[in-house]
Amino acid sequence: MKEVVLWSPEEVTNWLTDNAVPEYCEPLKSFTGRDLINLTEEDFKKSPLSRVSSDSGQRLLNMIEGLKMAHHMEAHKNGHTNGHVRAGDAARQNGFGAALKLNGVPNGFKKEMIKIPMPEPERSQYPMEWGKTLLAFIYALFCFVFTTVTISVVHERVPPKEVQPPLPDAFFDRFDRVQWAFSICEINGMILVGLWFVQWLLLKYKSIISRRFFCIVGTLYLYRCITMYVTTLPVPGMHFKCSPKLFGDWESHLRRIMKLIAGGGLSITGSHNMCGDYLYSGHTVILTLTYLFIKEYSPRRLWWYHWICWALSMVGMFCILLAHDHYTVDVVVAYYITTRLFWWYHTMANQQVLKEASQTNLLARVWWYKPFQYFEKNVQGIVPRSYHWPLRCPALARGRQVKYSRLVSDT
Repeated sequence: MKEVVLWSPEEVTNWLTDNAVPEYCEPLKSFTGRDLINLTEEDFKKSPLSRVSSDSGQRLLNMIEGLKMAHHMEAHKNGHTNGHVRAGDAARQNGFGAALKLNGVPNGFKKEMIKIPMPEPERSQYPMEWGKTLLAFIYALFCFVFTTVTISVVHERVPPKEVQPPLPDAFFDRFDRVQWAFSICEINGMILVGLWFVQWLLLKYKSIISRRFFCIVGTLYLYRCITMYVTTLPVPGMHFKCSPKLFGDWESHLRRIMKLIAGGGLSITGSHNMCGDYLYSGHTVILTLTYLFIKEYSPRRLWWYHWICWALSMVGMFCILLAHDHYTVDVVVAYYITTRLFWWYHTMANQQVLKEASQTNLLARVWWYKPFQYFEKNVQGIVPRSYHWPLRCPALARGRQVKYSRLVSDT
């Protein structure tokens, strides 16, 4: 192992990335190995390091202490080896009968007490916390059901298309409606959801990533309920065949809601023939969000996989407009809100300093900041894109075990 003091800035950057503290790569990009091991607590009280970490650099300092300890032990071991060699050389020079006395001590060895500082054991950087994941799932499920109820309620408020014709739309003026296009959109959405589910099964830290997915998708559907209810738009085309209104029949309302939930809100399942849920597009939310999670938590070298998922997402959004099932503004707003919420959440989750409310952290003013703190406070740094087999085979596990044999001594 190369000595730390000989590390180049590139090797320091690689070490920071491998140990899940990439937030220090930028402020320490010009540091050599010698600069790294000379860092003190005073350095973390000054800019730029004071803006990176909220724990005054304690986690990084502990890791540096462990690094110095490992290299100190390596150097100490090499020192003993060199001592033996020097003693052997002196013996050969002076003869076997000559008494060796190097450094004033017979045989050239001197007993010393070496005090090696041991870093304190720390908690796991990425605790699973399945209880929090279950709570996030309940939140997402509640928002999904609440959205479905809102769709049924808003459907009753949509004006008849004979009374209120569709609003003008620049896309509709340039492209004629393609009847089967919306089915292509939903098929693309199901493919992306399937790919994300398979990828999720292989992820090592699936609890943390699931928690983030449920929090974001639940918040997106909660926003959708609000915009849907306060902005009831007329149907975007005369081709729409909306379900008849129920006029306060709550039993029929309940049956319609259950049918919509059972069908996943998809038109190809025959469960969604209601009007009014336009601003903003739920299909665009799923197309965009699944692509963002697939790209974020898959290896960077799989660029072809990212491009395929991006193409499926873009084609799906284009087919929504080509089918004239949503106004253009519905798709644009859905894409904008989904991407911004995803990027804001992950930026805050990857920066320790943004997990603490302060006068300089204006992101702490959003209404979901307290739940965000609760879900992310124990996650230290960027979650690695690590994979493993979800089901372990006992036969393979036994095959990898170390086998021992009995040694019989002749003495």
